[in-house]
Amino acid sequence: MSHRKPRTSTAAKTAVRLGMIATAGMAVAATTTSAQATTTGGSHSFMSAAVDMADAHANRTHANQFDESFKIHQFGPLVAVTANNRATAQSAGCSPQAPCRSIALSYQIVTAAGRNARLINATNLSRSSNNHCEGCQTFAGAYQFVVATPQEMTLSRSALSNLTRIHREAAALRTSHLSIPNVKKRADELAQEIKTVLDREAAAAPHRSAAAPQDSFQPTVTMHRHVN
Repeated sequence: MSHRKPRTSTAAKTAVRLGMIATAGMAVAATTTSAQATTTGGSHSFMSAAVDMADAHANRTHANQFDESFKIHQFGPLVAVTANNRATAQSAGCSPQAPCRSIALSYQIVTAAGRNARLINATNLSRSSNNHCEGCQTFAGAYQFVVATPQEMTLSRSALSNLTRIHREAAALRTSHLSIPNVKKRADELAQEIKTVLDREAAAAPHRSAAAPQDSFQPTVTMHRHVN
């Protein structure tokens, strides 16, 4: 009596190989996801950072320098957020007969949601200096806006449209002939317009968290201003 092993078809062998490849692929994906997320209380919470900067340096070769940053960071539920915004302006080596002009403006908007949204580690700094530059004009303005909501919030189309307009007006200061005091005044006005837009968005956001009612709170908009 003959005892021969049943032959495995080519199609069956191919299916087994494909199944092994798919399983390996799923394992790699799971490893990647685990590396990117920190699990707390059965849900995925993420850490993220927003870093923005405007940096202008004027000298005899480049006597009129302007740098402007306007960034929007919309984060969802996060376990930790670090937001860093800086503006640095420097004028150096120009003469009183041909003074330099250096302006740096940085506007940063950060939105975050969840129980830790109000615990954002926010830093907002500006620095301006005239180095051996008598009569030079230098201004640095850093404006940071932190929006905290119980549930994830996405800025509306109307809000984004208004913020785009404000960004254009901030960038237009590059070609303006305003004095430094008036540039500062205009930069402050634009910051207040941003605050108004964000206040309106926060007022329309839900005050309660459906997933965790105990984490409900009034949405807030905090503005940090540092000019130099």
